[in-house]
Amino acid sequence: MSLLGKVGVVSGMTAVSRVFGLAREILMAHFFGTGTIQSAFVIAFRIPNLFRRLFGEGALGAAFVPVFAEIERREGRERAQLFLARILGLLVCVLALLIGVGVAVTYAVQWGVAPDSRWAEAMPLTRIMLPYALLICVAAILSAALNVHDRFAVPALTPVILNVFWIAALVGVCPFLPEEGFWRIGAVCWGILLAGVAQVFFQLPELRRVGYGLRLAFTGWRASPYVRQVLLQMGPASLGIALAQINICVDGWLAFYGAEWAPSALEYADRIIYLPLGLFGTAFATVLLPTFSRQAAADDRAALTATLDRSMRNLLVIMAPMACGLFALASPIVAVLYERGAFDAQSTVWTARAVAAYAFGLIAFSSAKTVIPVFYAHKDLRTPVTVASWCILGNFALNLLSVLLLPEGWRHVGIALSTVLNSFANTGILLAILIRRGFRPDLRGLASTAWRTLLAAGLMAVAAHACQAWLDGVGVSRFVGVPVAIAVGGALYLPLVRLLASTAFREVLADLPLRRRGHR
Repeated sequence: MSLLGKVGVVSGMTAVSRVFGLAREILMAHFFGTGTIQSAFVIAFRIPNLFRRLFGEGALGAAFVPVFAEIERREGRERAQLFLARILGLLVCVLALLIGVGVAVTYAVQWGVAPDSRWAEAMPLTRIMLPYALLICVAAILSAALNVHDRFAVPALTPVILNVFWIAALVGVCPFLPEEGFWRIGAVCWGILLAGVAQVFFQLPELRRVGYGLRLAFTGWRASPYVRQVLLQMGPASLGIALAQINICVDGWLAFYGAEWAPSALEYADRIIYLPLGLFGTAFATVLLPTFSRQAAADDRAALTATLDRSMRNLLVIMAPMACGLFALASPIVAVLYERGAFDAQSTVWTARAVAAYAFGLIAFSSAKTVIPVFYAHKDLRTPVTVASWCILGNFALNLLSVLLLPEGWRHVGIALSTVLNSFANTGILLAILIRRGFRPDLRGLASTAWRTLLAAGLMAVAAHACQAWLDGVGVSRFVGVPVAIAVGGALYLPLVRLLASTAFREVLADLPLRRRGHR
């Protein structure tokens, strides 16, 4: 299967998850709007996400995949199973300890602030959801083991479990609970915790099909040189990812300080941005790490560089129209998706500003997800961490300036823009380091593809915006006008990109899995 074919599998499964995720955010907007309780929930949910990024999908996952693949190739499946059991056992022990400390901290914070403080509202929610961190990290490691065997469908579909339980809590429980207090948001938190259990068990049948099982070996990190190798490799990466995730949490706290509605507006905007990013950017990263790992193990730099170049060109063709389209149609898209119930017109304004600020981050975020796996495949987790750490400092400084200097309705926009700039800088520095190490990515070709696809996407966005504005002006419902404007833009982009970036466009067509099957 081609690289884009594998990405298609992940994207297809992720599409289901993202659609469910968007549905749950629409329901969250309906029940909670951009109120204080919703922002408190956003702040609380970022704590287990910090652990997931650090111990699941982040440093541990990146260090685990190459070593797991190497053990299975050299020593067989039985030794690989033991290695997996030891990693899971160590993970459970460490996270159980951290969760216990976290629960104690929430009580201390709640005791130290005023009872009616917005910060006090986040603490009970955090206590409920902290154990979810352990469950989702175990699920993430199981997903990584399946990805090594090119089993992408079930891991990519696993997040749907979270969204199903979340939506079930919103639709099946919340309407029957009092609107006042923590009843409804508490039901959502318990639904998330139950989803974590289901996410682990959902992957077990597929894991057994590739010859593995869910086992825990509490032998300590000294028992295996491979476990020590993973820990040594993830050490610097853990620091960097911890800094990044702490930075995300601090961003949320700064936004909460700037305005009680700001974390909610950023979260709703984030969900819109992560729909296309999850479909393609994250899907590429999922497929590229095992692909790059095999190429790095074979010391095939030419193949690795060619894969990197082609992946980035593919992403530019796919992401440029999405970025320009979201920038041009931010306000009507937000209104169509969210504006109902507790989510009013002012919430639409705040959220649309954040969407427009995040829009071109689609290119930055997906490019970073394409370049970073090159370092992970060479078991170099230190370099991405070092680069990210410096970028994080700049990001924090810009966020602080945004909160202190910008008007209240724009502070969250500054936070979103600084995140995008940080990601562009991170990707550029990593590419420069690869060049210094002897890799030769085709930067001239990438630059040419970038401006050509952005020109095509920009013309598309102008047409889509004009179409939507005209339809709105003649009284057409936005629920009709926005889809029509998107369809018009998409129909215009295809001939434009074919004319302006024909080589990159032909590469995407050649890599499409349906086209490949048609040629057989």
